[in-house]
Amino acid sequence: MSTPESLPRTAVPAGIVDPVTSARAELKAALAAIEIKGNIPRRVEKASARAAVKARAFADRNPVGAVAAAVGIAAVVGGAVWAIARAIAR
Repeated sequence: MSTPESLPRTAVPAGIVDPVTSARAELKAALAAIEIKGNIPRRVEKASARAAVKARAFADRNPVGAVAAAVGIAAVVGGAVWAIARAIAR
């Protein structure tokens, strides 16, 4: 049996018999879920941190591949900027 402390913030504990307490727990869980889903800057920060960790691990395993990937990404970004600038200039 899990304790309430081990439940995620977005879960409602089982076994609540009082309707008021149950409604409060459901509201608290719903608000926590909305805050987690709606906090875009925090989600972007976590995703970029995960990507940085993966990129470092890839660079440690395969330095030549990491350099090639960096050059490829730079070429794609440069090409996109050039295409957008050219489209705007026309």
